[in-house]
Amino acid sequence: MTNLPISADLIAENNTRLLPALEEDYHALGRKLTRGGVDVDAVKTRVAGFSVAVPSWGAGRGGTRFAKFPLAGEPTNIHEKLEDCAVINQLSRATPRVSPHFPWDKVSDYAGLRQEAAALGLGFDAVNSNTFQDQPGQAHTYATGSLSSTDAATRAQAVAHNIECIEIGRQLGSRDLTVWVGDGTNFPGQQDLGRSLERYLDAAAQIYAALPDDWRMLLEYKMFEPAFYSSVISDWGSSILAAQELGPKAKCLVDLGHHAPNVNIEQIVARLHRFGKLGGFHFNDSKYGDDDLDSGSINPHQLFLVFNELVEAELAPRGDFRPAYMIDQSHNVTDPIESMLSSAEAITACYAKAILVDRAALHGAQEANDTMMAFQALRRAYNVDVGPILAMARYEAGGAIDVLATYRASQWRPRKAQERKAVGLGAGII
Repeated sequence: MTNLPISADLIAENNTRLLPALEEDYHALGRKLTRGGVDVDAVKTRVAGFSVAVPSWGAGRGGTRFAKFPLAGEPTNIHEKLEDCAVINQLSRATPRVSPHFPWDKVSDYAGLRQEAAALGLGFDAVNSNTFQDQPGQAHTYATGSLSSTDAATRAQAVAHNIECIEIGRQLGSRDLTVWVGDGTNFPGQQDLGRSLERYLDAAAQIYAALPDDWRMLLEYKMFEPAFYSSVISDWGSSILAAQELGPKAKCLVDLGHHAPNVNIEQIVARLHRFGKLGGFHFNDSKYGDDDLDSGSINPHQLFLVFNELVEAELAPRGDFRPAYMIDQSHNVTDPIESMLSSAEAITACYAKAILVDRAALHGAQEANDTMMAFQALRRAYNVDVGPILAMARYEAGGAIDVLATYRASQWRPRKAQERKAVGLGAGII
């Protein structure tokens, strides 16, 4: 890691000022946890081993269907995105992988891109295909679907693009392909609901057949949008049925925002794990729909309950259990680096809280049908301020004790505003 973007001296200077207070808080928390039989250093070790990927597209400003308001200094290409992602990981020490999206991140030299990322301390996570947008020069439109299109040539084009993404991913060192399609309908009767799924499964099987032996195909589902009457892969049921039909390398990918309001997502996690089909998780938050708000900003307790099930899955793994964790957000009014720093901390905090759950007490209360004590086992862990554990893990790994203060002190965004090409106004995105 020879090209880290933030001055190590700046990080050390800020850490030196904050370290005495952190040590005091960490040891105080350690004494408190010891009374409950918990070793704070053991929790810190597990937290230090946790990581979550960041999306390349998340490094830029997002938008709504109505408008996009650019940010001075935001990245304009994959090289600048990698720089910003390196800032997030250098300060947080929790986001060492980037999930690229194609053709948005297309380059001519992928071996060179992999070396460039490695020099910034980064690797690549799952590669994402894009068959929900038409690209310049594309032979067939996706206006009526991609993998489920009624047009055979369009389906073949979508399959070929996904296979191309696999080849790109091999060069980048990835082992996962994420497939999300916007296929669906806006009117009753627009398409035959059964035959559209059949077409999807047939096309997906061709992609599955092209997977290397150690790869997985992650099937992401979404209830609605861009289709508003029906979506081909609309829920976890559709996703797991497709994954079971395709084979053992096909898994389900859960996005927190891709459900109807108030759906019990933690139960979905438990169900998918029971059948060995939990492949990945996209973290964000929402108030109404697929809002892609910062993780933990609206419903942090739900995020904790999700991690409670993920930790249960860690303790009782089924098959090749290596979930691909990724932040998937749209940063409409914030600096994307700040949002992903904040989100990485919120996600890691919920993981730490889930580690602190007294599993013996929880399982004992569950078996005894002691509702209140089972709930209290979760509530006690959720109420613990794990900030000192996270900060100490970051500090010991060379990161920043206070990630946002250090980032702002670096003046990274104002400096990039002087160096990078300005991004123009946008008419809006989905």
